[in-house]
Amino acid sequence: MADSTIKVFGIVFFLVLISQGYSQCFVSDISVRQSKTGVIVEGKQEWSVIITNKCPCPQKNVILNCKGFNSIERINPSLLTVSSDLCLLNAGQPIYKNVIKFKYVWDHQFPLNPISSVIFCS
Repeated sequence: MADSTIKVFGIVFFLVLISQGYSQCFVSDISVRQSKTGVIVEGKQEWSVIITNKCPCPQKNVILNCKGFNSIERINPSLLTVSSDLCLLNAGQPIYKNVIKFKYVWDHQFPLNPISSVIFCS
């Protein structure tokens, strides 16, 4: 009985490693940096957002938590698509080592925390 439990645990552990790119990458490898640009638009602060993938493997379908996100400045939907409390980054396309940049204008900074992605390691 103990031997079969160990085998099942080993198989599950192996599958988890494969699904995470052999433990090379995680959604936490998506870095979101924000800073004030110093520009004020209609009395609101402009924010610059730089998003990078620190993993050697591409990540696609990157979803950010953007609860309450708003901007009086239009954001290109190919960079950030807002749907309720979630945002799709880069139109779901893979993010390699490239940098995604956009700006938004609002009273305060939004967290924009990465919550999920699909990792492709070869």
